[in-house]
Amino acid sequence: MPNLILLHGALGHSDIFKPYLNVLSSYFRVHTPIFSGHGDQELPAGGLSIKKYVQELSEYCKVNHLTDLSIFGHSMGGYVALCYAMQNPDNVNSVITLGTKFDWTEEQALKESKMLNPDVILEKIPQYAQLLESQHGTKWKQLLPAIADLMIDLGKNPPLENNFATITTPVQIMVGDKDNMVTIEESMRVYRSLPNAKFAVLPDTKHPMDKVRPDLLLNLIKDFRNLS
Repeated sequence: MPNLILLHGALGHSDIFKPYLNVLSSYFRVHTPIFSGHGDQELPAGGLSIKKYVQELSEYCKVNHLTDLSIFGHSMGGYVALCYAMQNPDNVNSVITLGTKFDWTEEQALKESKMLNPDVILEKIPQYAQLLESQHGTKWKQLLPAIADLMIDLGKNPPLENNFATITTPVQIMVGDKDNMVTIEESMRVYRSLPNAKFAVLPDTKHPMDKVRPDLLLNLIKDFRNLS
């Protein structure tokens, strides 16, 4: 069986993929690693960055002897997946991204990072604070500013910008039509910049993974991968 890695997004958790595991396990050996700082993984002393997460994915593949692999990445996970495919083209059969933001500038990153204030979230969105604590433990308050720093670093040095044409791996870029974090336009721009890509807009779909209809997403994955 080929390998499939499912990558969660920033502040996400591998638990979001539970509704998909039974079906996907019929076609793939499924892997659900957790990025450092998330879940029960410690926050590294050196901080977080896309480069670090690509290194973690590379190390995961080496330790588990993973070749012949496909990657599905939600949000930031999709960005990491494309960076890994760019660096390891012979190891990756295909990449699917969903709700991945590609238009990173310093201004955009600062705007996004300001929303990651633990005190503001506790006050204004207490249910989200509870979810973050349930997924990441008490360190969630440290994880938010670490992710904010990752975004700012990404805004200053977006590793994929101007490099999409070098990614020859088959890619499917997907975005929800009601995603308030990622535009259809930026997703379409990247799709047109990739030499071997397909594009899909998911109807009535918001950004969070738990707002995606599993049957819809599974059908798109099967269609892209030519699974019967």
